[in-house]
Amino acid sequence: MEERIRDILKEVRQIEIESKKVVNTLFGGEYKSSFKGKGMEFHEVRDYFIGDDIRNIDWNVTARMNHPFVKRFVEERELTIFIIADCSGSGEFGTKKEKKKDLIARIAALFAFSAEKNNDKAGLLMFSDKVEHYLPAAKGRRHTLHIIRDILLFKGESKKTDPVPAMEFSQGVLRHGSIVLFISDFLGEKFNVDHIRMPLSLMAKKFDLIPIIVRDPLENEFGINGKITFFDAEIERIRMFDGKELTKKLKEIRKARDEEMNRLFNINGLDRIEITSGEDYVGSIHRLFQKRLP
Repeated sequence: MEERIRDILKEVRQIEIESKKVVNTLFGGEYKSSFKGKGMEFHEVRDYFIGDDIRNIDWNVTARMNHPFVKRFVEERELTIFIIADCSGSGEFGTKKEKKKDLIARIAALFAFSAEKNNDKAGLLMFSDKVEHYLPAAKGRRHTLHIIRDILLFKGESKKTDPVPAMEFSQGVLRHGSIVLFISDFLGEKFNVDHIRMPLSLMAKKFDLIPIIVRDPLENEFGINGKITFFDAEIERIRMFDGKELTKKLKEIRKARDEEMNRLFNINGLDRIEITSGEDYVGSIHRLFQKRLP
């Protein structure tokens, strides 16, 4: 266990070095300009002037002073970046020397260090078929390293997946306008569109929600020959398939699921990105920033 912890700390340090280099040289001002999460916060009350929006009248102050006053708002300067990370059994899968949970940690690091550089808050929620771990949003390098370490080291109680408890929990603890990065492979029975449609739509209304889909190359290529054996980490059972039949079935299922999911994202006006292990995840995130620039 001690050796595992030393390896994790070494990996956290490496991720920090890589992420800070990218944040400082590539993203620049795109981070702040790319998010819609900036809202308006109350600043003060002042005298009402002709032409002011009557919806901003502070009726309590007006009644006390016997004179109309309006509320004045200013743009919020601080953002909250909140990472919802899938920690179910499928995160242990990987065929390119990198598990999906390691890719999730690298993606989370780029956003968390971007938040740190801009003096914003970052938080973390990890889920399986329930909320497994919650780290409230805060600032600073130590907190950012805490987020990365938790994603790499944390072991959930359940191997199964159901995103709905995490979606509902986030609505209770996050403020309106938070930037929420929902990072998962979006695979499993409980990710069917009918099951997540309502909670995802409610999140899209309250937050700047960005689904980030992580995949292993094998989940995209489907080039399987002969007999193949898989260990299903979510049900903890070994399963054997005919490669040709499995390939055909997986392609059909994936096409139908992706089309349904894309329709759901489009209906709710969500940007989404798909990142595959072993590919340029930094470039994918950079393109997301550029796409969202005003």
